[in-house]
Formats: sequence, C-alpha cells, structure tokens
Amino acid sequence: MTEYGRGQGSEPWHPDDPLYGDGGWGGQQAAQEAQQSQQSQQSYGGQQQYYPQQQPQQQYGDWGTGEQHGYGDQPYPQYDQQYAPQQPQHHQPQQPQHQAPQQHQQPQYDQNGWPTGSYPQDPYAGGPQDPYAQHPAPYGGEQSDYYGTAEAYPPPEPPGRRRPEPDPEPEREREPEPQTDWDPGPDQGEHAFFAGGDDEDGRDGDEPDDRRGRGERRGGGDRRGGGKEKKRRSGLACLVIVAVFGGGLAGVTYFGYQFYQDRFGSAPDFAGSGNGEQVTVTIPKGSGGYAIGQVLKKMGVVKSVDAFVAAQAANPDGKNIQDGVYTLQKEMSAASAVELMLSPKSRDNLIIAEGKRNAAVYELIDARLEVRKGTTAKVAETKWKTLGLPDWAVNHADVKDPLEGFLFPSSYAVAKGQTPEDVLKQMVARATEKYESLDFETKAKSLGLEGPWELVTVASLVQAEGKTHDDFRKMSEVVYNRLKPTNTETYQLLQFDSTFNYLKGESNIDIAESEIKSNKDPYNTYTNKGLPPGPIGNPGDDAVKAALNPTSDGWIYFVATDGVDKTEFARTHDDFLKLKDKFNAR
Repeated sequence: MTEYGRGQGSEPWHPDDPLYGDGGWGGQQAAQEAQQSQQSQQSYGGQQQYYPQQQPQQQYGDWGTGEQHGYGDQPYPQYDQQYAPQQPQHHQPQQPQHQAPQQHQQPQYDQNGWPTGSYPQDPYAGGPQDPYAQHPAPYGGEQSDYYGTAEAYPPPEPPGRRRPEPDPEPEREREPEPQTDWDPGPDQGEHAFFAGGDDEDGRDGDEPDDRRGRGERRGGGDRRGGGKEKKRRSGLACLVIVAVFGGGLAGVTYFGYQFYQDRFGSAPDFAGSGNGEQVTVTIPKGSGGYAIGQVLKKMGVVKSVDAFVAAQAANPDGKNIQDGVYTLQKEMSAASAVELMLSPKSRDNLIIAEGKRNAAVYELIDARLEVRKGTTAKVAETKWKTLGLPDWAVNHADVKDPLEGFLFPSSYAVAKGQTPEDVLKQMVARATEKYESLDFETKAKSLGLEGPWELVTVASLVQAEGKTHDDFRKMSEVVYNRLKPTNTETYQLLQFDSTFNYLKGESNIDIAESEIKSNKDPYNTYTNKGLPPGPIGNPGDDAVKAALNPTSDGWIYFVATDGVDKTEFARTHDDFLKLKDKFNAR
C-alpha cells in the first residue's frame, strides 16, 4: 500500500478493524464511534438509519494566505469514502423522534480569529451507522491535500503495518538554540566554534522542535553521545584563545613596564656597601661619569650605569674622581661606591711622587707587577726609543737615562698582569702631554734655553733643590741668574749638590769639598759650567710651572739653613756667607 489512502492499493481499512488508524487517542475515538454504531444498529433493529446530509460550512474563515478548515474537518473518513462500496439507499419513513437534524453551535472568536470557547462537534463527520457517508467529496477533490506538501509529516500507519525506521542519515550538527535572556549553562547556547560544531548543520536553528521528524528526535542520542569529543575540542579551543590573549597581555605589560622604568622609573641599584668580595677596578685616564659607571658595572661593583651617574651627580665631590686603580667591593650601592672612590682608602694606584728619580720608579713598577727586580730598568735601558719620547728628547750626549724627567709624577693604574713596557709608555705619554700643553718649545727660547729638553732639566733642578712649593719660583730665578754669561758671582757654575748626588745615586746633604772638586763627571755642576746633560729627576706640576715663570728679585744664592725644609735666599756673596754660618750652627 502506498501513502495513506492514496492511489490504488489494498482495500481501505474499516473502523471495525482493530488495527484501524493510529494507536493514539485518534484510534481510540474511532473505536468508540464503531462501538456506538453497533449499539445504535442493535437498538433500531439492525436497520440502517438515514440522516440528511449537512452542507459543509467553513468554520474559521481565511487564515494567512490559504483556506483553513475547521477543527472538525477530519480527512481520514474522506479517504475511506472514496473506496466505500456503493450500496443502494433505502428510504425509510422518517421518524421525527430520531431524525431531528443536529444543531451546531457556532464558536466565538477573538479579534485575531482564534476561538474563545470549546471546539464544536465536527459537522462533517458521518453518523455512527454510516462512517463512509456524509462527506462532500473524495480525496483529491475540492479539499486541500494536507500530506502533499514538503513540510507535512507522513500520515500515521497502523502499528502492524508500519515500516521499519530508515537508516539514519549522516549526522549533522545541530544549530544552537535561540538565545534567551537567561544563562543557558554549559550545555546550551554555546557558539558553534566553542561547541565543536561547524556551519554544515543543514537545519535551520530557528525551526521548532515539534517540526522535526521522529527519526531526528530518535537520533538525538547519537549526537549527544558524540558531544564529549566536541566538548574536548571546545575546551582546547578555549585554552588556545586564553593562551594567546594571555601571552599578548603579558608581553604588553612587560614592555610597558620596561618603557616606564627606562624613562620615569629609578635606575636599578644594589643596597648596602658591598658583599665583602673585593675587586680591583682600573679607571682609564679622562673617563667621565658614564665611562666610570660602565667599568664598575662590568666588574660587578654597581648594578647599573645610570645609578652610578645619578649618585656621582648627587655627591658634591663626585666630579673629583680621578683615573687610577681602586679597590672596591662587588654589589655596592652607587652612592657607597662614589663615596669610597673619593676616599684614599680605595686608591690602589701606583703613585709617582714629585722629584722621584727613575731608578726608584723602576723598583716601584717591579713591585707592583710582581716581576723580578731590575726587569723594568732593563726594559727602559734597551727599549727607551720605542716608549714614545718626543723627537726633541732623544740623541743627547752623556745622558745617563733618556727617560729621566719623562716618568711624570701622578697616579697610574698599574696592576698585576701588565707589562713594564706598557706602564712606562703610559708614564711617558703623560709627561709628553704635559710639556706640550705648556708649549715647552716656544717657552724655552724665551727663557734663553736651547730647547725644551733644557727646560725639563731646569724644572728637575728646581724640584730637587726646592724644599717647599713656595721656594720653587725663587729657585727657578737662581738657576737662570747663574746661567747668565754676566754672572760674576759663580761664573755660570750652578754648584748644586743635587746633581752630584744624582751621579752618585745618593741623597747626602753633607758632601766633602775635596770630593766634589775632584769628580769631573758631566753631572757634577761644581766642576762643569751650565746645565747637566739631562734631567736629574721627574719634576712635578708646580716645579714645571715655576721653571716657566721665575721671580725677578735678584736671587743668586740659597742655603737650607735647617738642613730639611727651610731654604733661605741671598743676593750677594756676603749674605750667602751669613746663611752658611747659620747652617753650620744648627
């Protein structure tokens, strides 16, 4: 048999058939009507009763765009009427007590066309004794086909003749339920991306549940069974999104913090005066605050360059930090590092005192570099031409040490690991820079000297004979006055004990006159006129400046009357003898 009541098929069902209609309340209603029909026939002697046919009435008017029929308009008897056997009609005498036409109460409707009371009895239903009559037209006539549209469900079938369920179609993801104003919870209302679904649902998400087929509703269990995997995928998607956004937020926060710290925050700094671990730091010459900070940070003394620069600027004496070697501690606060570098306790430089001879300087270098004694002196003797002396300081006759006068008195960064040659180059460069900055070549000629070499020699004599800085300019005048050709007091003889001590390698103030006059060494200024062959020591800054700017008081004699610190000057030989007596009487 094809669809219910359509086309040619087996004989239509009769209401007396126990399998007639659906198993629901519709089937029960048909069974009750059949039972009533049997009872009626029995009560009237089994004769068929005749009822006049009622014309069909349209109960509810037009709804929407098509004709809608009343609720009493049931299609099932119509289908059976098409195939009902033609029986002759028997005209019985009318019996008024049984032939009264049925009265139908018209329903009441609201303004939208919906009924407001109970539904009336179906006026088109046939009598109980003739279920196949009382219908205006068979199926396919003037009435619309309720099962011919694509949206209609298939008509119900008897339980015994129902076909097996077709195989379920391939699973398709359900669209999410429409959003409401309440929280749908974790299992409802999720977007397809988080629920693990896709856009290939194939079913309108707004379609009500009652419009979906039975097979779809039965197949819901399978879809729910696969929801666990989708839940896992949705959880993974959420984790990925959280990780991406979280990482981006962390990156923005980090770089924003660094940006703020670089421009507005305080520089990183250690706390305290160090961790107790000492470190030797060498600050190059000419280093400013930033360069010093870089060296300290590299050695682990301070935490940041900016912190040291700020601390140096905050200290009133911060600009007085000099180059040299400092003994500091690691992990010091910038302020404590500045304070310690300004203290003599931190200085670990090699200090060359004013007037120190080269022989003594060589010994100091050997000791600082922890090399064998005499190593630096040997380098000076053999490599002096490669240590950076200016051209006017070379090729002078009878010079005992070409580097004398060029190991400029200062503080030098000397530490173990350096070579004597490196240290000597550093000192020579410092002296050369000093002399050139004072324009020795020009000043020497203005002072009646042959060149800057002699000017360095004069400065070394001033440094050696002067006892205090206040004496340097007077001593400088004594030298220049004795070198004059017009000198009738000493006849261009300097007669300095310092030159004789230099050639002897001594520092005596009591020298026998016989010993002095018997020694003809070029450095002996008692027996040789003019200046010695070269400097007799390394003059300091004050002595150099005094050599460039002597007094003009006529001083030509001097005597260290106390033999130590006090030097007195005289213009004539008689005054000199008085000072000499004072010296002998000490």
